[in-house]
Amino acid sequence: MTDMKDTTVERTSEREIVASRIVNGPPHLVYEAWTNADLFKKWWVPKSFPAVLLSCDMDVRIGGKYKLVFDFNGQKAEFFGTYLEVVPSARLVWTNEEGGEDAAAISTVTFEARDGKTFLRMSDLHPTKEALEASGAMDATPETFEQLEELIVAGLHPARAGA
Repeated sequence: MTDMKDTTVERTSEREIVASRIVNGPPHLVYEAWTNADLFKKWWVPKSFPAVLLSCDMDVRIGGKYKLVFDFNGQKAEFFGTYLEVVPSARLVWTNEEGGEDAAAISTVTFEARDGKTFLRMSDLHPTKEALEASGAMDATPETFEQLEELIVAGLHPARAGA
């Protein structure tokens, strides 16, 4: 188990890893930060990582697609998939298809209201134990969730939240 401030990351089975955190903001704001591409770009890549999110396309609806293009020290990488479930301010489920059909992981994020805050839970379910171990799943999540918290506290205004 790993903790960074209030984020907990734990392996719950051979194929699944789960991160959770209480975010200081209501579910509709946390959900907006997950589904608005301009906001998502502000917090998704940990500042400590040698990566830049070059583009972010999100068609957040059942059957809609997403595509993230990163620059990792001069090398481009694409991450993409399909939204399987979309319940505004409550739940998002999507595929991670960049590893091919046989290696596709399923990510689920839930947003639960708790006293004006949001209990955020993100799960990555991999097709095999080996796929999870090879993925580096959620290594960056504590820092990423910390950046999400900063954005929410700043009021979801990209200009105030920094680049």
